[in-house]
Amino acid sequence: MRPFAFLSALLSPASRRTVPHDHDARLAHMALHDQETGLGNRLSLERLAAAGSPAYVILFGVDRFEVLRNAIGYDSMASLLTTLGNRLSGLTAHAAVARVGAGVLGLVLHADDDDEAVRMAARICEAAQAPVILNGAPVDIALTAGVARTGAINRGVGSALDRAAIAVDQARAVHRRAGLFDAVRYGDPAGNLSLISELMAALDNGEFSLNYQPKYDFRAEGVTAVEALARWTHPRRGCVSPELFVAMAEETGHIRPLTEWVIHQAIRDQAHLRRAGHDLMMSVNISGRLLSDESFADFALAAVEASGARLCFEITETAVVGNPEMALRILDRFADAGVSVSLDDYGSGLSSLTYLKQIRADELKIDKSFILGLDDSARDALLVKSTIDLAHGLGMKVTAEGVETPTALALLRGMGCDMAQGYLIGRPVSFAALIERLDGPARKAATVAA
Repeated sequence: MRPFAFLSALLSPASRRTVPHDHDARLAHMALHDQETGLGNRLSLERLAAAGSPAYVILFGVDRFEVLRNAIGYDSMASLLTTLGNRLSGLTAHAAVARVGAGVLGLVLHADDDDEAVRMAARICEAAQAPVILNGAPVDIALTAGVARTGAINRGVGSALDRAAIAVDQARAVHRRAGLFDAVRYGDPAGNLSLISELMAALDNGEFSLNYQPKYDFRAEGVTAVEALARWTHPRRGCVSPELFVAMAEETGHIRPLTEWVIHQAIRDQAHLRRAGHDLMMSVNISGRLLSDESFADFALAAVEASGARLCFEITETAVVGNPEMALRILDRFADAGVSVSLDDYGSGLSSLTYLKQIRADELKIDKSFILGLDDSARDALLVKSTIDLAHGLGMKVTAEGVETPTALALLRGMGCDMAQGYLIGRPVSFAALIERLDGPARKAATVAA
């Protein structure tokens, strides 16, 4: 008998149909079962995971669970989960299925290796997604599976169930039907928590700096603008990922002081460039959290007016969605004051022509996911050319992000694109390296003349 065969039998669908009459047995049954569905609960699955090794915990998350529950009601959702649990059990040789969260079911299975476990999970998902009939009406469901090995030890995530739950989120993030827990992607949340308290001090201690990525102007045939990108060099951890600290700043309310620091530093650096003979437009990314903050707009406009800086504020379309009335009003204030507005990552999400019509933007940046495929995708080329024509028709210049090959650069030039940005043009570099690059042509010309 397999190590957890006894527990599997105790928690099988057949055992759920025969409720123990003995008082102690009834209490034990209640301790191991979900009261709404009659399925096993988290404790039961934890016992199964602990009893069988090596094995895999597989969690199945119902996609858009809250939307579905609100549509059909709590009682119907309990019935749906019960039906789904029995279906999963039938697809896995009557493995014990447990409800471990509001919209999450799980089981424990054997597999030879990680790849086989993920393939099994994906196959079960596909087979289990047939509509569930409730009161004579079919209800469509979609599932995402997360897989984790039992017995494995991962820093900060000791439970296989927790790792599998994280794997569900990781799979959804990359639009996969099933995925294995990825410790590298998960990172070190405990360490990240300490960074939150250190972020504000880091601004005061000079740990932040700006790197600049150049933007090539097709008509001027040179670099006429740069994008300012914040970088954090931690005294112990070294370079902290911008994706990490920007997300933390947004969630903790620190995004405003961070953005204010970036604007001040970009203005200082732009003034330095002017004195060195380089008049470049500076682009600064503005979080959507700040487009509902009228006082931030006051600060930004005052800083620009006092310095005479040439700034471009880059936003994403999704930044407008949360509070469109306030966001559009603030963007209008920027436009009225002569601050350029750029729509960043256009095409990466649900790009809305309604917002494109309403936002007074000067520039549209085509997301790199389209530019990276230009060399060999006629479909991407058609979409990019159409977007360029649309933006020009609305009075906007177009910047292509993610330009990495000479072929893409040549195609964009032929399409009438205005600006190009990407590793072919230049990677983000320190301010000193930027000045050295900009001074290069002048030094070369002087050498030739001499």
